[in-house]
Amino acid sequence: MRMLLLGLSLALAISSTTFAQQSGFKEIFNGKDLTGWKGNPKLWSVEDGAITGKTTAEDPIKFNTFLVWADGKLADFELELEYRLRAGDEKNAGGNSGIQYRSKLVDEEKFIVGGYQADIDYSLRYSGINYEERGRGILAERGQRVTLEANGEKKTESIGSAEELGKKVKKDEWNKYRVVAKGNKLSHYINDTLMSETIDNQAEKAAKEGILAFQIHQGPPMIIQFRNVRLKSE
Repeated sequence: MRMLLLGLSLALAISSTTFAQQSGFKEIFNGKDLTGWKGNPKLWSVEDGAITGKTTAEDPIKFNTFLVWADGKLADFELELEYRLRAGDEKNAGGNSGIQYRSKLVDEEKFIVGGYQADIDYSLRYSGINYEERGRGILAERGQRVTLEANGEKKTESIGSAEELGKKVKKDEWNKYRVVAKGNKLSHYINDTLMSETIDNQAEKAAKEGILAFQIHQGPPMIIQFRNVRLKSE
């Protein structure tokens, strides 16, 4: 029985790798350590095969900080991963994180990043939105397709109810996040459901390329994890 289970696990692993290769995706996290990533080692580690960012009530952080993918910049791409956000303790339930993309490293020493963010939060108020860190703020709420005109004005159309879409996100459990950036169109999916879409025509502020990073937000103690991080870039 043990040999059978071992063989089945190996077959599934090979199948997953083969699928990633055939579909054009590549794994950018090895599941063992943070090779290829840069961040504050006091905050980031690998636990149970997942990138893990952790803060505590005893030693809170004073600013948002990030784990940066060190293998270059991305322009048009598709990113798929699983994430899980948990509160650091029961007394201060909360936490906020996100996936930065086409972003800039503002402070290399402190790992501070600014740019587009596919948001994640414990309250589920912001999960799925497009937030520009250190920039224009919320670009598109959950349930919105927003076109930013050249002068910065927004044209908004509904793609669903923010409340109903929020019910697709599982609190304290693993969720699938998919980010697709094609030209000036930025699409965020959680658990295979489109949460928000931004069409950024504001040329002087729109980013065509930039770095990829994961966020730990200042505030309540939290634990954010990422696994099965796969990227397809053009």
